[in-house]
Amino acid sequence: MGGVLQQDLVEVLQGAATQGGMRGVLISVSKVKVTVDLSVAKVYLSIFPNDKAPALMEGIKSNTPLIRHELAQRTKHQLRRMPNLEFFIDDSLEYIDQIEKSLKGEENPIKDPNILDKRKKS
Repeated sequence: MGGVLQQDLVEVLQGAATQGGMRGVLISVSKVKVTVDLSVAKVYLSIFPNDKAPALMEGIKSNTPLIRHELAQRTKHQLRRMPNLEFFIDDSLEYIDQIEKSLKGEENPIKDPNILDKRKKS
């Protein structure tokens, strides 16, 4: 179920971003979790570049009914009922990048305690 939604969501979101004039933005759907009763689908998005993610997420959340309608049209032969969509930013790649920098010694929180304050705020 999540796989069907994931594949079609990528096409819908990337197409909408391209038509909306946001060239050079990559949107990938990293995970879709559907509840047992199929009423809610939690969609985790990875957006590159990271600085455009908050504005893009705001636009996606405000257009959720339109996205849900487009998705329902694409999956009408596979799904009887379209779940409500909830969008979240997947920051796992950023987290992995922070760990990698720490391991390489580029950002060492022991030597520079200000890094910890910076990470807590974000």
